[in-house]
Amino acid sequence: MRANGPLLILRHEPFEHLGTFASILDENRVAYEYHDLGEPLAPDNPRGVIIMGGPMSANDDLPGLRDELALIERALGEHVPVLGICLGSQLIAKVLGAKVYANEQLEIGWAPVWRTDAAADDALFGRMETPETFFHWHGETFDLPSGAELLAYSEKCRHQAYRYGRRVYGIQFHPEVNAEMIADWCEQPVNCGDVATIEGPIDPHLHDPRESSRRIIESWLDLF
Repeated sequence: MRANGPLLILRHEPFEHLGTFASILDENRVAYEYHDLGEPLAPDNPRGVIIMGGPMSANDDLPGLRDELALIERALGEHVPVLGICLGSQLIAKVLGAKVYANEQLEIGWAPVWRTDAAADDALFGRMETPETFFHWHGETFDLPSGAELLAYSEKCRHQAYRYGRRVYGIQFHPEVNAEMIADWCEQPVNCGDVATIEGPIDPHLHDPRESSRRIIESWLDLF
């Protein structure tokens, strides 16, 4: 693997980008490259992989997703650090043999997340408040992969975060969002059906996730 190569960012929609993670990576002088769904995957071996969210399902038979699943499988086999957010966490779970399926209800908006006892000494979640409020936007969940450690849960979705091995993490909620992203998501045509299910408007400024975002991404980078 190219130890000094850039991070590979798998992006499924232009509006589901790194968000607050981007400025933190820039501050830490960590290079990264976006790969958009459907583009040919670059042949270079990445230093690490971050898999963003998206409105599609991990079970959709899309050529781009098939390529991503193959890349994730290779990264896991070669012990490359991997971080999956929302859809990204579901894709990792799928590669690890877990079932991805519809959650009992949509989970959209700000909601508390609790840390499990197993997360007390975890690199990313050991300093997490419990509960701590994060932003959510998903309709699917997954079984906990065999060999993975459950790190966090919420009232509407049991599997909110897990660790596989030492450097692979799946996070169902969105620690990377900022207020501008949330407002943009609410206006995206592909999200109209989800927005229609919400009882009231989402306040993008209700919580400031920047401290949590920094803790999570910098702690993951420390694992390199």
